[in-house]
Amino acid sequence: MTAAGIHRPPGAGHARPASRRALATLRLAWLYLVSRRALAAVALLVALGALLWAALHGNWSVAGGAAARQLIPLVIETGAAAVIAVTTFGPFGDTERATGRWLPWLRLGTAVLLTAAAAGALAAGAAGGHLPGGSLALLRNLAGMTGTGLLASAALGGAFGWTGPMAYWLITEGALAGAWTTPWIWPARPARDLGGALCAYGVFAAGIVAVTLLGARDSGRRPAPE
Repeated sequence: MTAAGIHRPPGAGHARPASRRALATLRLAWLYLVSRRALAAVALLVALGALLWAALHGNWSVAGGAAARQLIPLVIETGAAAVIAVTTFGPFGDTERATGRWLPWLRLGTAVLLTAAAAGALAAGAAGGHLPGGSLALLRNLAGMTGTGLLASAALGGAFGWTGPMAYWLITEGALAGAWTTPWIWPARPARDLGGALCAYGVFAAGIVAVTLLGARDSGRRPAPE
């Protein structure tokens, strides 16, 4: 029989488990980000920001009307949205869903953080350059296109999430050339247009909700059978 540990301060026994839980949570988040290739995605987003900077400061342009003037920025914004969308693909499928009670929160956090990283990279790339519509239009367009990508991931799978932004870009180019005015084609609206902003951010919110609750279609929707 021993008296070792009798004088241990109250609560000391809970310190180590709490720290272990914190480390386990951080490790889980890190492993999730690695499985979604988040670091590679951030590198691509930074590269797209640099490309936008080069395009604006190098006066890259395409001759033509509104569709031609917005072509390069819209292509770059589409690329950023596609990068975010394809990171929703997970390699572990039903196994991950069955064992990960934190999975919806990890999906939400990753989508929001990557969207913020994209917004920061593109805003930095646009600084000091002549961007049609300015930063407000850039953020609106990026948010809406990202929403189309997240919805495509939930419906078709993360590997095909890029199809949402690509399809929307093609529709937008046609709408700009035809001078459409619907708020659902928000790149054609002024930067401070309320209708365009509501549509864009509404699509983004819908995409965030879909990917948080459902995940990408090819990453598993149901727990594995027991």
